[in-house]
Amino acid sequence: MTELPKLDYAALAALAQQSAGITAACACGTVSLDGWISVPLSLDEENLQDIGTLLEDPYADPTFTEFHPAGTRYDAPDAPIAPRYFPYNRCTVAQCKNCGRHYLRYTEAGGYFVDRRIRQLSSRLLVDAPL
Repeated sequence: MTELPKLDYAALAALAQQSAGITAACACGTVSLDGWISVPLSLDEENLQDIGTLLEDPYADPTFTEFHPAGTRYDAPDAPIAPRYFPYNRCTVAQCKNCGRHYLRYTEAGGYFVDRRIRQLSSRLLVDAPL
């Protein structure tokens, strides 16, 4: 397995802008992925290709602090996408092989479960917030 390239804010913003211009219907868009959700069974993850990571250092534990200056919640469709904050700081960035849209993915590991989560990358919500 090859190591994914680390995407900086500029690269992530470029991917978000690219996704914003995609209007074609695709199977990846049958469920709203505007906010964080568990990967739906209807989404064929074989159609998603990981193209990069937002993880700064694989040997350091990133912060669990979230970024919600307007009082949004983690799973809100209008919650900001702040790459230095949880859960974005643990994400890979995937691209749909069919339509080219970009998604953020990470694995939530609770005490008794593991849950793969996904959210569509949005240029409108992307924020370069310092820690």
